[in-house]
Amino acid sequence: MASLRSGRSLTRTSPIFLGLVAATVAGCVLTLFDSEIAITAGVVVIVLAGWAVSLCLHEFAHALTAHRCGDPWVRARGYLTLDITKYANVGLTFVLPLLFLLIGGIPLPGGAVYISRGSLRARWASSLVSAAGPLVNLVLAVLLALLVPFVPVYLAAGLSFLALIQVLAFVLNILPIPGLDGWGVIDPYLSERTRQRVAPFTPYAPLLLFVVLIFFRPAAEALFDLATFVYSSTGGDSSLAEAGRAIFFFWQR
Repeated sequence: MASLRSGRSLTRTSPIFLGLVAATVAGCVLTLFDSEIAITAGVVVIVLAGWAVSLCLHEFAHALTAHRCGDPWVRARGYLTLDITKYANVGLTFVLPLLFLLIGGIPLPGGAVYISRGSLRARWASSLVSAAGPLVNLVLAVLLALLVPFVPVYLAAGLSFLALIQVLAFVLNILPIPGLDGWGVIDPYLSERTRQRVAPFTPYAPLLLFVVLIFFRPAAEALFDLATFVYSSTGGDSSLAEAGRAIFFFWQR
């Protein structure tokens, strides 16, 4: 009986994740009130809690794909519970991405789940595991864009900015830079010599990218232009996303 309960706990949806979903819904409700404070608070909660939810889903996608492709340890590590505290590093996976979003509106990815790459069935499986996370962000952006036309304007603005953030996360993650998922997609096809040369820089490359985006405006503008183009291509409303961004960064008005 104890082992049965333990098995269930390894796949049961985390209360933390459910709490983040509830917070996102609460933010949506706040935007419906006829109050500037409530609307602003609602958009901020939608974006921050919604981004946290997507971080959980992003890592869950990596883990679930790895589980299906032969990694026997994913379930035992609790990765299938959507519990952000089970991931490689809570600070890197959860805290820093939220901080980066608040500082510059850039959804820089954080730490990841640990995958036993050697147990995966083939190189294509390893690439698929890396691609799964960013693809979830893109799917979320599409779903949010489809929802926007059916909700009130301030809620639409908040959801649109959240959707744009998902596109930004997809674009950033898919870049072939060490430490990002895009590099993980091509890594299985690289030589061992190349991997060894790149390995020392892997922990620092994403942070360096963030610094460049914050302090080198042309790079940030190019990234946002690309994300806006992709977002518009998915049916998103870039003007609503910009309105949501303006509400979210209320202290910059």
